[in-house]
Amino acid sequence: MLFNSFEYCLFLPLVVLVYFAMPGRLRWGWLLLASCLFYMAFRPIYILILALTIGIDYAAGLWIAEARGGRRKAYLGLSLVANLGVLAVFKYWPFLHQNAGWLFQLAGARNPLPALDIVLPIGLSFHTFQAMSYTIEVYRGAQAPERHLGRYALYVMYFPQLVAGPIERPQNLLPQLAGIDDARFSADAAASGMRLILWGLLKKVVVADRLASLVDSVYFDVGHADSPALLVAAYAFSVDIVCDFTAYSDIARGSSRLLGIELMQNFDRPYESRSLTEFWRRWHISLSTWFRDYVYVPLGGSRRGTVATVRNLMIVFLLSGLWHGASWTFVIWGAIHGSMVAASASRKSKALPGRLGLRTLLVFNVVTLAWIFFRAPSIGQAFVYLERLVRAGGWLTKSTHGLGSPGQLVITALVAAGVLVGEGLAARHDLVGKLLAAPRPLRWGVYYAAIVAFVCLGRVTNQQFIYFQF
Repeated sequence: MLFNSFEYCLFLPLVVLVYFAMPGRLRWGWLLLASCLFYMAFRPIYILILALTIGIDYAAGLWIAEARGGRRKAYLGLSLVANLGVLAVFKYWPFLHQNAGWLFQLAGARNPLPALDIVLPIGLSFHTFQAMSYTIEVYRGAQAPERHLGRYALYVMYFPQLVAGPIERPQNLLPQLAGIDDARFSADAAASGMRLILWGLLKKVVVADRLASLVDSVYFDVGHADSPALLVAAYAFSVDIVCDFTAYSDIARGSSRLLGIELMQNFDRPYESRSLTEFWRRWHISLSTWFRDYVYVPLGGSRRGTVATVRNLMIVFLLSGLWHGASWTFVIWGAIHGSMVAASASRKSKALPGRLGLRTLLVFNVVTLAWIFFRAPSIGQAFVYLERLVRAGGWLTKSTHGLGSPGQLVITALVAAGVLVGEGLAARHDLVGKLLAAPRPLRWGVYYAAIVAFVCLGRVTNQQFIYFQF
C-alpha cells in the first residue's frame, strides 16, 4: 500500500480513529493487525518471512538476556545468521549466482549454485536491519529484552516505517509502543502530523514524480541522448531522489505522529553539506548511524591510525553500497563515497577548502556524479552515460531528447527549486512556527495554496518510492 495512493488515504484515518476509540490494552493488537494488512497489500506471502525472523529474534533476545558466557554470543549469532541469511537468499542470490557463474566459467567448471526465480520482498533491508539492531542492543546490555511477543512484532512491523525506514533503534520505539495504552489524542500533534504528510505528498507528487518521468526517459535511451539532456537528467535525479526519499520519511513521521508515536528524523537538508562526511551525517541518518555503531566502531573506528581508519571507512561504504542493491553499480557508488570520506578523514579539516558556497556546490556535484552509478541499471550504461556526457560533440546540439517541452522543463525546475529552497528557509528561520502564529486567514491560505499546487501540478500516478526496492 503506497503512501501516495487512494487506499492509504482511507487506511490511515480508519487506523487512527479506531486506535483512539478502543481500550488502550487492545491498541497494540490493532496496530499489529493494521501493519500486517499494510504489508500484505504488496505481496501477502512474504509476511511469512517476517513471521519467521520475528520469532527467531524474539526468542534470541530472551535467550541472550538469560545466558552467560559464550552462549550469549551464540544466540546473537543465531539471530544475525537468520536475518542475514534471509537477505542473502531473497536479495543477493541472483547477484551471487551470476558472479559465481563468471568465476566458475573462467575456471572451466559448472556453476554449482542453482538459479532461483525470487521476487525481492519489499523493504527487506529496512526491517532486517531494524531487527538486528534489537538483538545487538540486547547483547550489549543497552536494551532489556521485550517479553511481549506482540509488542516486539509491532516494533519490527510498525507500518509507517516498515518498508522504507527510518531504521528505528529499540530504545526509541519500544518504550513508545509500551506507552500506547495511555495515549490520548492531541489536536496539536495531529495538526503537526498532517502538515508533515501534506508536505511529503507535495514533494513526492509535485516534484519527485515529475522529475522521475524526465529521468526515466533519458536513462531509457542513454545511447541516443545528447550531453545537455544527460546533464539535466543527472541533476534531476539528484533532486528526484532527495525529494522522493524525504517525502516518504515525512509521511511516515506524520502518520506516526497522528498515533502519538514519534519517529526519528532521517534527513537534515543533506545538499547543504560542506563535505562528504557532513553529507552522511545529514543523509539517511538512521542507516549511516547503524553502520557507524554496528560496523565502523566495532572495527576500531578512527582509533587505530589513518590506515585503519581508511580501511574501516571503505568497508562501511562498500557494505552500504551492497545494502542498497545487489549490483556492482551500487558497489562503485559506495566506493566513490567511501574514497571521498576517507580522503577527508586523512586531513585535519573535514570540510573541503574554499568558501562556504563553493564547498557546498562541490559536494553537491560529487554526489550528483555518484548518483549516475546508483541510477544506472549496469556499469556499462553508467560509463556510456559519462562518456556521452563529456564528449565535445554532444554540446553542439540543440536537442532536448527525453526532456519534454521547454515549458514543462522550466515549470518542473521552478517547482523543484522552490521546494528545496523553501525547505531550507523553513528550517533556518522557523517558518512553520511563524505560520502557526500568523492570522488564521493567512495560515489557511497557505494550506489551500499547497492543496491547489498538489491538484494542478501533481502527477498522481501511484508511482513507488525509490527506496522501496531496497
